[in-house]
Amino acid sequence: MTIPHRHLRRAAGVIAATIALLGGSASAGASAASTSNAARPAAPQLKLYVSPHGAGTRCLPARPCGLTQAQQLVRAATPHARTDIQVVLAGGTYRLDKPLRFDARDSGRNGHTVSWVAAPGSSPILSGGSRVQGWHKSPGSATVWEAKVPRGLSVDPRQLYVDGNLATRARTQISPSDLSYTADGVDIKNSALGYLNNIGQQSRVEMEFVNSFTDRLSPVVSIADNHLTMAQPAWNNNTWGYDVVQSPFRTGTVYLQNAREFLDAPGEWYLDTATRTLYYQPKSGQDPRNSDVELPQLESLLQVSGTYTDPAHDLTFSGIRFTNTTWTGPSTAQGYADQQTGAFMYGASPLRPADAFSSCNYGCQTFESTRNEWHQTPGAVQISAANHITLTGNTYTNLGSLAVGVGEDANANASGVGLGASDITVSDSTFADNAGGGITVGGIQTDAHHPSDPAMTNKDITVSGNVIHDVAQQYQDQDGILFTYVTRARVTHNEVYNLPYSGIGAGWGWGIQDPGGSPDYAERGIYNYQPVYQTPTTAKDDVVSHNYIHDIMRTMNDGAGFYNLSASPGSVFQHNYLRAPSSSGLYFDEGSRYWTVDENVLDVSTPNIENTAANRNTGNITYTDNWVFNGQIVLKHLDTITGTVKLSHSQPLPAGAARVVYDSGIAAALRTGTDSDRPPVAVALTAARTGAQATITATLTNLDASRRATGVTATATAPADWTAKPTGPVPGSIAPGATATVTWKVTGPSTGSPIDTAAIATAFGYTFRGSAFTAGAPVTIVTATPVTTMSTFGSVPSVFGQVGDSFAIRNAGADIWGAGGQSDDEYGAIYSPKAAKDGSVVTVRVDTEDAVNGWTKAGIVLRNDLTQPRQSQGYVALVVTPDNGVNLDWDSDGGGLLDQYASVGSVKAPVWLRLTRTGDKVSAAYSTDGTTWNAVGGPVTLTGAAAQQDAGMIFTSHDQAAAGQAGFSHFTVN
Repeated sequence: MTIPHRHLRRAAGVIAATIALLGGSASAGASAASTSNAARPAAPQLKLYVSPHGAGTRCLPARPCGLTQAQQLVRAATPHARTDIQVVLAGGTYRLDKPLRFDARDSGRNGHTVSWVAAPGSSPILSGGSRVQGWHKSPGSATVWEAKVPRGLSVDPRQLYVDGNLATRARTQISPSDLSYTADGVDIKNSALGYLNNIGQQSRVEMEFVNSFTDRLSPVVSIADNHLTMAQPAWNNNTWGYDVVQSPFRTGTVYLQNAREFLDAPGEWYLDTATRTLYYQPKSGQDPRNSDVELPQLESLLQVSGTYTDPAHDLTFSGIRFTNTTWTGPSTAQGYADQQTGAFMYGASPLRPADAFSSCNYGCQTFESTRNEWHQTPGAVQISAANHITLTGNTYTNLGSLAVGVGEDANANASGVGLGASDITVSDSTFADNAGGGITVGGIQTDAHHPSDPAMTNKDITVSGNVIHDVAQQYQDQDGILFTYVTRARVTHNEVYNLPYSGIGAGWGWGIQDPGGSPDYAERGIYNYQPVYQTPTTAKDDVVSHNYIHDIMRTMNDGAGFYNLSASPGSVFQHNYLRAPSSSGLYFDEGSRYWTVDENVLDVSTPNIENTAANRNTGNITYTDNWVFNGQIVLKHLDTITGTVKLSHSQPLPAGAARVVYDSGIAAALRTGTDSDRPPVAVALTAARTGAQATITATLTNLDASRRATGVTATATAPADWTAKPTGPVPGSIAPGATATVTWKVTGPSTGSPIDTAAIATAFGYTFRGSAFTAGAPVTIVTATPVTTMSTFGSVPSVFGQVGDSFAIRNAGADIWGAGGQSDDEYGAIYSPKAAKDGSVVTVRVDTEDAVNGWTKAGIVLRNDLTQPRQSQGYVALVVTPDNGVNLDWDSDGGGLLDQYASVGSVKAPVWLRLTRTGDKVSAAYSTDGTTWNAVGGPVTLTGAAAQQDAGMIFTSHDQAAAGQAGFSHFTVN
């Protein structure tokens, strides 16, 4: 944009006048004064004022100018700027006829920043749409309304926005069983669909295939004789590769859309471009005459891009609402040949085999030739070849594609220059009700992972404090946040929810571009078309932390709360809260390596998935101190797992987990309300016992640093014959960040049992920011009569009791088993030291056993030293389980873990068990009456057995999060 010389002179005068109004001075075109920075007084900030209907070049509060005039003045001022420049946008709607484009000429200079910001208390809207008015009932229809769209509209949009909501293009769902697919199109098998042959404007119809991880769009050319002829190259591109139309990885949903004949449901619309008529069927209670109906015309609103040698820089955009765009790419003959997370095949491959429809519907060698040429979905806001750019406090809504693209490939940038984004911040913003994903950072083509120019490297990108929800509504394969090949991405304190696919995605390339390549893809043939790199990609040192990811994977599958591809050395996933009980939490797919997963709370169906096929180079993930509700974090190739804690929804969160949960998402101080799934007060319950008496202590911690919890209540209710009495008053409130305690003294009855238990019901209430919260859980109180005639040991905390010849053991142990990927030796034992030797017969009756798990185990044990779990040899146990009969387990290799077994099914407690030692061999038997004995397997060898061994009773609940108990009697060593 060139400014005539006379306008430059006028602009310089206006700038000088504006600074003077603020109490400063300016000299356009003059050199900076020689006064040192320390001696020079602080320069005032230059402010230019714009409004939707501003005019002229004054740009003053009383005489605002337009966006174009302000940009011209900024360009004139920046070369000599000695101050920050701020363009202040008044509230209202700025209807753009072309995107705002910023390059190096618009950038801050001399250490200063140019900011385009909302005026205090105002909400400026940058809109790419035209409002449609003049609505009336469509003749012949009781439900459909129509209106003429403005003349001169050159774009046939794929979106319509009504009262701030993304409307649905007219469509009809088709059962896949009613269709069959051919190399050039689709055959209709169901005669009830014959009406499709008579649809008008057939070339405007398209098909959508919502598959496993791809959401494919393919335009129709014509419909005749029950056959849909499809546009090329879209059909070819949608029918070779993986998860394709004719061979999806799951049977998904098929739609025909964009025909007037399909307009039959509230919220649907259709645009007849021939007559300029827009049709809409309102939702219940909606009147189009009183609605804001926006027809988008622009595909992007803001483009920030320079060159690699002269980048755009030092720009801020704040407090702006970006809205009303479309994306027409999928409407062309290219369609949307989706491959994954917004990447799509583009153009006709000269290497596609003639029979690819049948020979390449689950990949083939020539398909691999296309991977490095896939395109990316463009953003409504685009940033590339730029540094020190900040987007903060904005709203991105009603956008027809990806909302914000940072450093994407050139094909996704209208400037024609891709990548090259550094020191970019996207923060404290809202993304909602968009057709595509929220934020994508990074490219996928060759220069993205191994840049030919260092200036292409995407690095130091911050995505922080954003709320991203209900995006990817039409391109359902896209993520809330995706970063591909990025160095030092920081994705922190975002809340991501209500998505059809994954919440946050990281990486790209399936390990293909990592050093040494991928053996899997070598077999597929990709290295016939690209080199095997020996140097790492640019993906490294990324941090994903303090994010709140929930209610994801609502449509697609083969994704997760967090999904990663390829290696990312030095990267960390920590302090995140994932709440999606029907979805997977972490998915480290092909080539994923070198992540550290630390102190996350995973309330998901499956904590982790790793695609660790032998030739996919996946693994080397370090999991440390994570909390899980369901399942376990599973050890895979070269992984390290320590400190995993199993949680239960019936119990309060441990303090550390509660802190992670509350701190996840946007900062507490910025939240507009409360969230029952992130309670602000942590409740920790502990119980201690002394003989027949116990105490319960509740520690209440206010996790919020600025607000008090008030109206605190706390009660403990004991069952019959037990009492629970508070030892002091309940605090009425808890100060910010403070802790309060409540203690009850619990007394139980004398029953004559080795161990007595009671569930004491605790309940807590408090008020926070005007919302009432409740919490509480049963606390199991255990009282025991001490064991006096034998020794006791627990490799996990255990309770032991004895009354005469009756014994009991209680604990919450994971298991006693060390094969099949397990490495567990968690038990409690009551035993006689060094009591078993050659010729000994050890017998016990297992009287009772809690069915904590089908594999809960109670029985007898021999071991050189029961106080040395995971180490001591000569280890054998004969146990009964609730659902899996009697099992003889032994340590076959002397490694200190039980790793072999023999079993007899359909046996439960009460049952008698017996081990007989003969030399270094042991035989096992069980009896239901103590008289008739049945062998369990044959004699087994005790590797490393000592001459004298500990002999005793053993119990493990087989669940670290749930305690159980077993009762024993008639224990003897003969």
